[in-house]
Amino acid sequence: MDRVSTQTIVCSLFFMFVSLSSARQQTQPPRQQPPPLAVQNVKGNIYQVTGGAGANTSFFVGDKEVVAIDAKMTEDAARLTIAEIKKVSPNPITKVILTHSDGDHVNGLVGFPQGIDIIAHENTRVHMSKAFQTDQQRAYLPGTTFSDKLSFYVGSGQKVTRIDLLYFGPAHTNGDAVVFFPEEKVAFIGDLLFLGRDPLIHRAKNGTSIGLVKVLNALIGLDAESYISGHNELTTKKEIRTMMQSIEEQQARIQTMVQEGKTLEQVKKAFNIETPAGGSRWPSLVEVIYLDLTEKK
Repeated sequence: MDRVSTQTIVCSLFFMFVSLSSARQQTQPPRQQPPPLAVQNVKGNIYQVTGGAGANTSFFVGDKEVVAIDAKMTEDAARLTIAEIKKVSPNPITKVILTHSDGDHVNGLVGFPQGIDIIAHENTRVHMSKAFQTDQQRAYLPGTTFSDKLSFYVGSGQKVTRIDLLYFGPAHTNGDAVVFFPEEKVAFIGDLLFLGRDPLIHRAKNGTSIGLVKVLNALIGLDAESYISGHNELTTKKEIRTMMQSIEEQQARIQTMVQEGKTLEQVKKAFNIETPAGGSRWPSLVEVIYLDLTEKK
């Protein structure tokens, strides 16, 4: 083979490789970037920060301090969120309240100043202690925990605001804290509510669909007008009631099928639930309900 032919073949192979690489890159879906951070005033001195990596972070501005609720998913996201908070108030963040232990709510804690008071339900601390393995992470384990209810006050003089931390039982996890501002009638409910999709229930953290219905009913009973969740816009009792009724309807239907001796696969097929190739990261609500109704506790 002469020299010119060899060069021609080499060039052809090179351009073929470039074309294939380009085609492969074009067929790969672009990596989604999280939406930009945005601060929204909820009511009075209560705000929430949407966007960024992780769940919504909320905060209350007191006369001398700021109380944050949930901490984003990464250190960078937390630092960017703190920068947004500083635009609203220069007061130091003294407390971070955690609604539960999921990584998109707690992993950003390492981006907050050390020494702040981290508050959570006692079961949330247990879950976090299992997940937080590095010395840096363990420095941010909750230092203040509660079992059923914890109330504290922020401010002084005529500017005192009460914050209630409430636990209604296992639902999304067995450590879901509801952060309630009784005077403002605003409740932060973490991942107890999802709009436009089925709720996510972590059975590995002792969450249950039966418990979720009970907790949603308790939320409706709160003297609240606005509910802030980890991944939705502001909601009201109407949306919570709609979700609760939907779960109850599915529970009743699945209960009937269980009594008829249907297997899990038969129940999933009846609900058109298909397991994706490679399995699903989280069980569907239908599967959770079936297991809740059939497993012996």
